[in-house]
Amino acid sequence: MKIIHMAALLFAFSFNAKGQSYQETARFLAGLPVGGPLQSLESSAGWMDHANSFGNAWAKLERRQLAPIRGWSADYLREANRSSRPVFYPFSGPDFLYAYSFFPNSDCYVLCGIEPVGSLPDVNKVPPPLIGPTLHNIEASLNSVMNYSFFITKEMRVNLQNGPINGTLPILYVFLARMDCDIHDVQLISKGVKITFSHGGSGHTQTLYYFSSDLSNGGGNGPFFKLCEGLGAGTGFTKSASYLMHQNDFSHVRNWLLDHCEAIVQDDSGVPVRNFDPAKWRLRLFGSYQGPIDIFKQYYQPELADLYRTSNPAPLAFGIGYRGWNPKLSTLIAAFRR
Repeated sequence: MKIIHMAALLFAFSFNAKGQSYQETARFLAGLPVGGPLQSLESSAGWMDHANSFGNAWAKLERRQLAPIRGWSADYLREANRSSRPVFYPFSGPDFLYAYSFFPNSDCYVLCGIEPVGSLPDVNKVPPPLIGPTLHNIEASLNSVMNYSFFITKEMRVNLQNGPINGTLPILYVFLARMDCDIHDVQLISKGVKITFSHGGSGHTQTLYYFSSDLSNGGGNGPFFKLCEGLGAGTGFTKSASYLMHQNDFSHVRNWLLDHCEAIVQDDSGVPVRNFDPAKWRLRLFGSYQGPIDIFKQYYQPELADLYRTSNPAPLAFGIGYRGWNPKLSTLIAAFRR
């Protein structure tokens, strides 16, 4: 996909769903009590089933993944989280969940994937008989990220491709609502969306960008990187990135992260370890390195295997990446610029 010129990228229009605020819509989609214009829909069997099943799934996710990640981040990313610098998360899809769990203090999060933003969610446009199936589609699209820590793009596309609630925006709404964030404004911009929010009534405003863009070298993404550069030095984060930055066709995004980040946190599918110049980067390893899963076995990194054998990495209490169902099999690398 192409991103058009910079002036159009920065020219945004704000929309409101008629009769409901962004926050009310987000809480409704997340299975949280709303009140207001949507209160009557909370008595529907579809919404109550969704609130119960998704609430239970989220509680398990909190215990198994999110709480341990926040603890790990507090222990090992103190310097990065003392800063409000932006977080750059390429190949993310709508995975604000993990970006915010690792880096809660950033002023700005920039996510990018190939999945389209979709239209602004408007629950009033969903016929009452379709409330249950629509909410079920959202749950289905989140199943893999909540159980294995990554999105399966094809499944997400099928579940949220059509219908009155579509695209990645409803997923972002759900994550924000479930992580106790208040959505203040949503602006559709060229090939993307800008969401302004704050956490837990803090009043501290943060910004989330999601762009639908091709990050390959020939993907027409120059304006996207120019916008990111305008945000200054940041923190990079990648996981379950299909080993794209191991390929020559994605050398630009790989080099951009190395040039513009003060720290990079990733699994083994991100920047190849051979690209971290020891004179410029200090690496800290966690978990274990089992090598890629079979579908990506050609991206095995002998250099990384050697580092794991000789560095006595600390164990992980949570799973991440393509082996995210098992913390003992997960690989996590924290790189800090010297």
